[in-house]
Amino acid sequence: MVVLFWVSCAVVAYVYAGYPVLLAVWARLRPRAVARRPETDATGPERPAISIVIAARNEGPRLPARIDNLLQLEYPADRRQIIVVSDGSTDDTLARLARYGPAVETVAVPVGGKALALNAGVERARFDLLVFADARQTFAPDALAELAKPFQDPQVGAVTGELLLDSESAGRRTTTGDRRVRTHPGCGGGGVERRAAADRRRAIRSTVADGVGLYWRYEKQLRRLESTVWSTLGATGAIYAMRRSLWTPLPADTLLDDVLAPMRCVLAGYRVVFNDRAQAFDRTPPDADTERRRKIRTLAGNYQILRLEPQLLLPWRNRVWIQYLSHKIARLLVPYALLAFMASSIALAERAPVYAAALGAQCLFYLLAGYGAWLDRRDAIDVRPETPGFAPGWSGARPRADRGAVNA
Repeated sequence: MVVLFWVSCAVVAYVYAGYPVLLAVWARLRPRAVARRPETDATGPERPAISIVIAARNEGPRLPARIDNLLQLEYPADRRQIIVVSDGSTDDTLARLARYGPAVETVAVPVGGKALALNAGVERARFDLLVFADARQTFAPDALAELAKPFQDPQVGAVTGELLLDSESAGRRTTTGDRRVRTHPGCGGGGVERRAAADRRRAIRSTVADGVGLYWRYEKQLRRLESTVWSTLGATGAIYAMRRSLWTPLPADTLLDDVLAPMRCVLAGYRVVFNDRAQAFDRTPPDADTERRRKIRTLAGNYQILRLEPQLLLPWRNRVWIQYLSHKIARLLVPYALLAFMASSIALAERAPVYAAALGAQCLFYLLAGYGAWLDRRDAIDVRPETPGFAPGWSGARPRADRGAVNA
């Protein structure tokens, strides 16, 4: 039991603390720069031609604003192709896009999921660089130019940008009031109760947003360091680009296209680099339930990738084998390590103070986590109606065409 205690403790400590320290030291000792030519005008004709692919299902209300954002970016119009793939949409998606004429190419496919929609979009692409985006987020004005810059290095096969959540901007979550809270004459204390409920909902959302924002900043720092060492282990689904020559069609049931496609670039001998100057903007998941479903899908997707590309486990095929084991595989082991850590702490608690302290710390942690989950679930009914349209994925077997973009 002593060995089990310390091994399980070491696994958890290494995954979340030891690995980042290892990366930081590695990046300082052996950084790998991206070769670039001198700066050029972002709107100049020398920019590489790009094809932007958006897969969407029933996103009619949101797509016009998204397309307007893309059309206003600082990039030459004649070197930019915008493709929207309608994945079996039953709303007015195609009608809303018709007003853009030849500026937006539409592809209508039967319902099949995001992976098949992306395959159809890439098949329509005319240019050598592919940029993948979702219907919900927006790009910074120079995002396309920044995504294209690292491709000046022939070793770069894909580039992931930085997704900035609203929780990363102080105060944005609390600047607007709850528009549904109204006090009517003759309602007695009802208005006070509704205001109290609204305050409670905002507090819960703020807590969830703070937690997601903190975790996402941690993940992005890992990506910066991994990119400096050699390559990141995936991309941000809301904003990434890759060479068309490296794209291979995705299986229909792919859960994490933004991990599978970039890792195939790595297996082909190319780098996937992180450029935090290519920015997209999105909002934080509205509640813990949404975040929980996203994490479940991410974990399932990582297991699936091992089935689809088992050669990622071979050190002579995967140039980022150490990073992949530390960042992806080891995280799959963390739940089992935590169970072993708890069981061994219980068994050893009477032997020495260190084991008793470890058990007490774990109990306190899980009690606080359980209390937070209870608070969130208690107010879940009040929270969800205020955030229409935020969906992490369909309930069916096929992944949603525009799902949450924060994958780990």
